[in-house]
Amino acid sequence: MQTNLVKEFANTSEGQEAEAILRSCVHCGFCTATCPTYQELNDERDGPRGRIYLMKEFLEGAEVTEKTRTHLDRCLTCRACETTCPSGVEYGRLVDISRGLLEERLERPARERWLRWGLRKVLPRPRLFGFLLRMGQVFKPVLPGALATKVPPRRRAGPRPQAFHNRTVLALAGCVQSSATPDTNAAAARVLDQLGISLVEAPDAGCCGAVSYHLSAHEEGLDYMRRNIDAWWPSIEAGAEAIVMTASGCGAMVQDYGHLLRHDPVYADKAARVSELTQDLASFLINEDLTRLKPAQGTGRVAFHCPCTLQHAMKQNGVVEQVLTKAGVELTQTRDKHLCCGSAGTYSVTQPEMSQKLLANKLKALSIDSPDRIVTANIGCQLHLGTRAEVPVQHWIELLDPQASGRGATH
Repeated sequence: MQTNLVKEFANTSEGQEAEAILRSCVHCGFCTATCPTYQELNDERDGPRGRIYLMKEFLEGAEVTEKTRTHLDRCLTCRACETTCPSGVEYGRLVDISRGLLEERLERPARERWLRWGLRKVLPRPRLFGFLLRMGQVFKPVLPGALATKVPPRRRAGPRPQAFHNRTVLALAGCVQSSATPDTNAAAARVLDQLGISLVEAPDAGCCGAVSYHLSAHEEGLDYMRRNIDAWWPSIEAGAEAIVMTASGCGAMVQDYGHLLRHDPVYADKAARVSELTQDLASFLINEDLTRLKPAQGTGRVAFHCPCTLQHAMKQNGVVEQVLTKAGVELTQTRDKHLCCGSAGTYSVTQPEMSQKLLANKLKALSIDSPDRIVTANIGCQLHLGTRAEVPVQHWIELLDPQASGRGATH
């Protein structure tokens, strides 16, 4: 694709990166076949190829309007188009760059500004989010129906292993997950303990930065990334062999630290090392002796939902299924595995109508073989699916937890 970016963008590192991505697109349109919003709306502007043209026009100096932003906002950033693209177009980076630049030049209506500000100030702060979540759980019976549906039941974390092993891996407590499903990392610690591995959380590590970064507050997101690097670095220097992610949304973000901070003179090398060490929990476990793990009693037949961040961003499609199958879990058939469930970070809040359509589609696709439960690998998908699923929804690692008792299931 030929480009002619205006000087305002052409002379910046982000503009140059965007231009290289635009030039890699050959207009083939294969991406539209796997785009969830294009399938629903059948509008070229709501598919990757059409959005690429809109972003190109913006970066070349054309006037942009609310309609342009509406089509970009409707994008889930699921990155299914990247998995399909024969030319390797890095669409996710292009849309992040373009949204960030557009945010600086086209003011949003006040209601949207306040909503996005609120999401950035609440979700990444575990104490504040946890407090508000508890209030929502207490007052759930009197909340409006649509809001009450989004409030998950209260869960508590089981005990962490007391033994400390020679092998150590780091984990991220995260923000929403640490409050909404606190037993996820605890279950991971208990599973790893059976394999002679200690799971350690750095107390000063917090939000991965995805909430702010994907809401176009790029500098705010980068600050979260730097704080996490500082929190992890002593353990990395002490020999931690990996940073394992139990939330694929965070995993996808942390794997990008090296790229996003590549121009930072203080953090570039450390960020690259952090990204190199980052793995999804399943990709770490697949190399271990899984015969030592057994599925929890009463697991039944299980449908696995692979989050977009796991299959399209982290490129780990099929790995969780391998781990569960080797451990003896019976998986059911599903369809349209490449399509998003509609959670997509904050998308279910900012684009509720489209999110609900995609959720209904995904639950049908997961239920064709009548599973006893649904499992996934990302907290956002887990909570979103749990709002309307007719069977329990939980993180897949809980199926292998030696102390499993149904604490994590959403139903």
